[in-house]
Order: sequence, then C-alpha cells, then structure tokens
Amino acid sequence: MKDFLKYTLATVTGLIIAGVIFTIISISAIIGMIASLSPSTPSALQDNSILHIKLKGEMTELLQEDPLSMFLEEEFPNISLQQITSAIETAKNSPEIKGIYIEAGALAASPAALQEIRNALTDFKESGKFIAAYADNYTQGTYYLCSVADHVMLNPQGNIAWTGMNAETMFYKDLLDKLGIEMQIFKVGTYKSAVEPFTTTQMSEANREQTRAYLQSIWTQIVNGISESRNIPADSLNAYADNLLAYASPETFTANNMVDTLIYRNDAILYVNNLYNSKQQIFKPVTPSEIAAINSLEIPKSLPTIAVYYAEGGIDDSESDLEFGIHAPLVCKDLRSLAEDDNVKAVVLRVNSPGGSAYGSEQIWHEIMNLKAHKPVIVSMGGYAASGGYYISCAADSIIAEPTTITGSIGIFGMIPNIQGLTNKIGIHVDGVSTNQHAGGVSLFRPLDAPNKAAIQQMIERGYALFVKRCAEGRQMSEQDIRNIAEGRVWTGEMAVKNGLVDSLGDLNTAIDIAAQKAGLDNYDISNYPMPEDLFTKILNGKFSSFAESHIRSFLGQDYESLRFFKHIQQQAPVQARVPYDIQFNL
Repeated sequence: MKDFLKYTLATVTGLIIAGVIFTIISISAIIGMIASLSPSTPSALQDNSILHIKLKGEMTELLQEDPLSMFLEEEFPNISLQQITSAIETAKNSPEIKGIYIEAGALAASPAALQEIRNALTDFKESGKFIAAYADNYTQGTYYLCSVADHVMLNPQGNIAWTGMNAETMFYKDLLDKLGIEMQIFKVGTYKSAVEPFTTTQMSEANREQTRAYLQSIWTQIVNGISESRNIPADSLNAYADNLLAYASPETFTANNMVDTLIYRNDAILYVNNLYNSKQQIFKPVTPSEIAAINSLEIPKSLPTIAVYYAEGGIDDSESDLEFGIHAPLVCKDLRSLAEDDNVKAVVLRVNSPGGSAYGSEQIWHEIMNLKAHKPVIVSMGGYAASGGYYISCAADSIIAEPTTITGSIGIFGMIPNIQGLTNKIGIHVDGVSTNQHAGGVSLFRPLDAPNKAAIQQMIERGYALFVKRCAEGRQMSEQDIRNIAEGRVWTGEMAVKNGLVDSLGDLNTAIDIAAQKAGLDNYDISNYPMPEDLFTKILNGKFSSFAESHIRSFLGQDYESLRFFKHIQQQAPVQARVPYDIQFNL
C-alpha cells in the first residue's frame, strides 16, 4: 500500500511538473512565433518616404489590438484615429516624408472621426506637400475625407455612393408581441427615443424631428467641405445626390470634377510617383503604425505631462476589462490615480460614447469632480458624447467638440421585460409565495403592478432631475435652461455650441492646447491612458474575441450593429442614460 501511494504521488507530481513545463514552452513558442511574424520596424524615417494610409476597417480612438491578427489578416481590422492623426502630424514636420497616399476601402467611422482626419490633412497641406487618394469605390464618408486631396483617383469601374444621408432604426414591437414579451418602459424626455423600438413600429414625430435636424447639420458640413475642396457649388452636390449620380458611369465623376483620374489600383501608386516624385528612386511607403513605433523610440524628455484619457464605448458597471467599453469602476480608479499623480498637470478626457448605465455615469462624474479639484480637466468629444457620454463630460472646465459630434440627449430611461406571455406559450408556468406584497422585487415572469410602476417611474424622474442638476452646475446654467434643451434631445456639436452644451469647436489638439494654457505649461509631454496591455498579458487573458467579431462584421456589413445590440442588451444596467444606439447612420 505504501508503494502504491508513493508511486501514485510521484506520478501526480510528475504530471503537474510536466504540465507546468509544457505551458511555459507553449507560451514561449507562441511569443517566438509572434516575434518572428511581426514585421520589422525601421529605427528611423528614410528619405523620400510617403505616408500610406489605408482607410479600411472599424475606426476606434486607440488601437484595439488582437493577438490573432499577428497570424492572419483581418477582413475588417481596427484602425486608430489617434495613430492616423499623429502620423499625419509627423509627416507634416518630417523632411523625409514627401507626401501622403490614401487608399480608401470599407470604413466604419463616425462623421466626427472623418472630420478630424480631414482637418489634420488640411493642416498637413500647409507644409506644401502633396496628398493623393485612391479607391475602388468611395463611400460618402471616405469621399468626404479624401476630397481634401490634391489628386483624387477612382477605379475605371468604380463609383462614389453619393446619395445623401439617412438614419434607420429597427423596431421590434411586433416581434415581441408575437413572442408574448411585454417591455415595461419608464423614461423622462420627449425626445428620449431609445425605447421606441420596443413600444412602436415607427419613429415618433419628436424623434423624426430631432433626427432630421442633426442629420441635416452633419450633411451640410460634409457638402460644404467637399464644395470648398473640389470647387463644386453645394447646390450642385445636392443635385448630384438627388439625380442618382451614384449610379452614373465613372466618367461622369470626372466630368463633374468629383474625381481627377480614372485608374486601376495597381497603377495608382506608380502614377503618384510620376506625378509628384522628382527623384530617380520611387517613394518608400511608411504606415501610421510604423511611424508610431519609430516615435516610441524617442528618449522621454521628463517634462510635465498632460494626460489624455480615452473613454470609448458604452458605459457599464462592470469591473471586467475583457470587453471594449467604459467600465465605470476601472475608469474611476484610473481617474483617481491621475488626480494623485503630481507629474500630471492637466487631463484631457477624450469621450466617444453613446452613454449607458446612469449609475456608472454618476460614479465617473464624481471622480471627474475630484480630479477637477486637483488640476484642469478638458473634454474632447469624438463621434459621440451623448446621454451618459454627456453626463461624464459636463463637469469639465471646458468642452470641445467637432461640428459633427453627436451630443446632448440629456434624459434617462429604464426597461423591464415581462416574459409571462412567452413562458405560457411554451408551457412553462411560475408560481410562488411571499411574506410581503412586493417581496422578490421585479420578476421577469409577471407584470409589474401599479405601485411598482409608480415607484420605478419616480426613481427614473429622480435620476433625470440629478442629471439636469449635474449639467446645470457644470455648465453654469439654470436647471430650467438645461431642461429647455434636454428632454433627451440629440444635438450636433455645431448646434451644442449655440445652446451652451459645448464651449467651442475643435479637435483633440484643440483640447490639449486649452489644457496646457489652463495649466500654465509651455513645454510638456502627452501620455495616453489607460495604458495598453502588452501582447503577453493579452494572450494570458484570452483576448481573442475581436478577431472572430471582425469576420462576422465583414460578412454582415451594417447589419452587424443590430447583432451587437442584442448581445449587449442582456448586459446593460436597468436604468440607462443612452442615445438611440441602434440607429444606423448610412454615410
């Protein structure tokens, strides 16, 4: 018996040791494979270089890297707004870079993100260097961005999807009725339309009014920008959209001055060389990621720091950082650390969020107030900074937005499903006993009674009153003035400057300049937060989901957003400060 136990214990111990060794070897092998597959990065920019920007994939504020992307090319990769704008600035100031070549493809980006890149390209042109752009087919969004180029090229069989903007919402009420599911709705705000898909089969007049207003504001920005760059009257551009120019022959685009040259993809870069290159050797392409890697090799100057904190995605109460989004407990922890860091002299909060949990938004607001007591806080709004996104912005010393930023939507709502009809249909019945009238709280298996509904509505109204109060205090306006522009109504940044919700129009660099001025800084470093995880940590945490999602997104196109909506609805907090996040912007 002793020998049996001895040999058994030895075997188990051996298996454990072997498992540990095998795990170490496997991890080392993966790291080695990644290192061998990773493209080498030059240590410095070479002369006669050209910045090559590929507009393909989903644009996020910071790069959301996926370990598996090292091994396989993604159909719909993440691309970083910050990385692109930083590369453009480097290209402007670097004598080694002679120009920019943009290759446009399928790009998912907000109008504000496109506008920010376009403004960076406009600033780049002050250097006297050239910009050339090519696409097999231009969407309206990529054409708006690329129209700033000195030379715009299109495939001889391509087109520009020039039709105007529209926004679509998917409504689920009839489906829910057939399934026997009742969505019990609680909200404050005439324009708070995020609940409409569950209660109606079409847009309310209030929602139609606000949507038409902000779409027209965005479209006017796009048309005016293209009109100025291409010297085409705005009235003509609108007429082209109304007359279905999108379906015309490619030669029509050149005849109407929307395109300069019709050329095939493989010939475009050589054409650019012949057009702009005065040297014998061809341009050496350098990507934004390579420029970022080169810039990271620079020796830190140990100057005072302006922290740029990126808050992107829906707001939730989760303490997990495994999924993209604004996780309130983690953000609060980071903001508290920035408040306590003496080397950080000012903070720019970069907000790109349609909102989310009202509770999580309040917690972040509290930490921003704490941060503001220690150092200046400036908000730079991205594509969205609405509802909860505006909640976490309103306490800042200054708020900067792009003209096409979606903001406002001051209002909250709650949804509680009653699935009793569904369970009865499939033969499931729920019964029980209680010690008190409302014991057990809210149940999915029975409708709310009148006292419960009244109590929940009162809670929603208290939340709205608090939201209004936070905005009034932050913007130094009366609560009545805030209520006059609240009610859940969505505004663009251009509109929000006029009604007082935003201080001025500009981009992230505008916000950084204001932060430096308020902190009294002439020389400073810029650090991005939250700090990105290294690749090894990502692998250990199993963060492979974005690769699979990129393929699903590539297959479904714009319908992917509806799928993602169903994925997240089961995780959201019961009380929401959120815009109509299932609206599809067809740009």
